[in-house]
Amino acid sequence: MHSNKLIFSFLSILLLFTFKVSSQIVLPKIIGHNMVLQQKQKVSIWGTASPNEKISVAFAGQNKKTTADKAGKWSIQLNRMDASFTPREMTIKGNTTIVLKNILVGEVWLCSGQSNMEYAMRKYSKFETAVKGYKPPEDDLNKANNTNIRIFLDRRKYMDPSPEHLGWDAAMGKPLVDFSAVGYYFAKDLYSKLNVPIGMISAAVPGSRIEPWIQASKMDFAPILKNGKTLEKLSADGGESGKFYDTMIQPLIPYTMKGILWYQGESNCFLNENIRYAYKFKTLIESWRNEWNNKTMPFYFVQLAPYAYSTTKDERPHSAEQLPEFWEAQKLALHLKNTNTIAITDLVDSIADLHPGYKWEIGRRLSLLASNKTYGKKNVVWSGPVYKKMRIVHNTIEITFSETGSGLTSRDGKPLTWFTIAGKDGKFVPANAIIKDNTVILSAAEIPNPVVARFGWNEGTQSNFINKEGLPAVPFRTDNPWDKLFQ
Repeated sequence: MHSNKLIFSFLSILLLFTFKVSSQIVLPKIIGHNMVLQQKQKVSIWGTASPNEKISVAFAGQNKKTTADKAGKWSIQLNRMDASFTPREMTIKGNTTIVLKNILVGEVWLCSGQSNMEYAMRKYSKFETAVKGYKPPEDDLNKANNTNIRIFLDRRKYMDPSPEHLGWDAAMGKPLVDFSAVGYYFAKDLYSKLNVPIGMISAAVPGSRIEPWIQASKMDFAPILKNGKTLEKLSADGGESGKFYDTMIQPLIPYTMKGILWYQGESNCFLNENIRYAYKFKTLIESWRNEWNNKTMPFYFVQLAPYAYSTTKDERPHSAEQLPEFWEAQKLALHLKNTNTIAITDLVDSIADLHPGYKWEIGRRLSLLASNKTYGKKNVVWSGPVYKKMRIVHNTIEITFSETGSGLTSRDGKPLTWFTIAGKDGKFVPANAIIKDNTVILSAAEIPNPVVARFGWNEGTQSNFINKEGLPAVPFRTDNPWDKLFQ
């Protein structure tokens, strides 16, 4: 009899403990102390609790209430708020209470991709030894002290909820050491232009192909070109669909943010992909926007840097034109609204280096892009010359450009490099290139009747063709076979 009482008491304590644990509010890792909430948008706050538990969320004078569903899931949306440097608390109440501290309101961006986006601030020594210009103005790794820039490092095995709610940090000291250099310098430059708190989320994995970043259910389809031709089914092409989406992206959804920065493609370029990558990229952009319920969310990406793919020992042989064809595939994403790209052909010391160190300048250029296209600062020049159209005039080809800034020029004062033209036989030769207003006039003595032109159509391209703001021209070919077929 005494034994039965002991068993009953033990079971009662166990049930009471189980109830207390199950009744605790659990928040996703991304919602925690020091976070930045997106200004001027409804802000999602969500988590789990006991089934049918009543939940309230109080922040900045708002007090939102909801009830968890039968599975214990709950979510609310805070009303739109203006940016604020004032650190405030958020109180989340149910059967238990959570108080999150030091929360700011400003602009939130996600940066994702592979190693060049993951490239951490701890590699600062490579910045200091860079041969070309664009030196960082100061030693940010050791001197960064802006508590209004906050960072969240998304690690695959780190995204499970925890009771400490310590996901976010100020961008300084030890937390900054492991954070994306591109992401940090984007935030630093954007802060100088907007003067509001900036929150950066970094979710990047070295060596990753694009397929693991796409939800597996979205990948298995056969693209159809505008001419009716059906390409082979994409599926995963040997990659692991959804691997990083499931563990790193999905746990962030639906955290409210302004836009996405993407720097990825080297692993797919090694596979000699072009149009197939374009459709995977389109799938990623559209599916992420749909998951965040924001079909026009800004999505900005980095054109891959020059690299000698053709010299690498690989089971697939690579030509010197493989990388330009990949650039072309990346640019097909510009068919989607609110997408754009930056060129970095000038940010390489050696085309044998797959990881050039000019990450501060890449972050700055992405900030220029966002400043102009997202935040309406039209006086900010964000890109070098972009091919617009061509016309044949006698024995020359005249190329017209957009994004000319305050004018076209040569970086070193010498004749423009990496322009080629060809006649109907398709044999390209170097072209004489002369700047006239916002056009470039191309000619070659051995091509009396030119029909096509190319610029920077080589993996080693580091042209001197820029606008007067110092931004490099974007490589192109006027005989692009995909632009009118892609949909």
